[in-house]
Amino acid sequence: MTQSTKEHWNTIYQNKEPNQVSWFQEKPTISIDFINKLSIEKTASIIDVGGGDSLLVDYLLKAGYTNITVLDISEKAIAKAKNRLGSKADKVKWIVSDILDFKSEDHFDVWHDRAAFHFITSQKGIEKYIKGLDKCVTSNGSVILGTFSKTGPKKCSGIPITQYSEDSIKALFEPLFKKELCVEQDHLTPFDTLQNFIFCTLKKQ
Repeated sequence: MTQSTKEHWNTIYQNKEPNQVSWFQEKPTISIDFINKLSIEKTASIIDVGGGDSLLVDYLLKAGYTNITVLDISEKAIAKAKNRLGSKADKVKWIVSDILDFKSEDHFDVWHDRAAFHFITSQKGIEKYIKGLDKCVTSNGSVILGTFSKTGPKKCSGIPITQYSEDSIKALFEPLFKKELCVEQDHLTPFDTLQNFIFCTLKKQ
C-alpha cells in the first residue's frame, strides 16, 4: 500500500526537527518583504497555505497582524507550530486540510503560499487550486506565490514538483489574477545547498 500524501508529511514532521528539512527558514525574509510591500492594514485577513510549522506566523503576530489563518495538510506540523507559539497560538486560526479539499466561508485579503502550489502536478489539480483561490481571495486581494523556478529542484522530499517561470505563472493565473512583481531567490537550506525559487505577487482582478 502506498503512503498517502497526508501520511508522508505527518511522518516527516513527527520525525524531523525544523532544521532537518530543506525548506526551513530562520526568518522568512522574502515573504515578509512581499507582505510589507502590500501596505495592508493589521486587521487584513491573511492565510498561509502549506504553512506547516513555518516561522512566518510568528513574525506576522510580532508585527501586529490580528487576522491570521494557517493551513496545512499535516496535523503534526500544526501541532508543532501551536506548541512553539504557546498561548499566542490562540490568536491564530488553524486548519488541517489538503488545499485541494479546502472550502471556506472566509475570504482572505492575502493568500500566501510558499512551496505548496508546486506540489500540484496535474492540470486538473492546478485548475482546482486556481478556482479555489478565486473563490477565497477578496476583490482586489493579493496572492504571494513562491515555487521552485526552472533552475530549481525537480523534487522536494522525494516528491516530483512543477517548476515555474515568471511567464508560466503569468499565463496560468491571468486573467483572474494580474502579475505585479516576480523575483528569483536562492534559498540556502540547512544542508548548505541552494534551491532557486521564484516569488510572485498577483492581484485579483
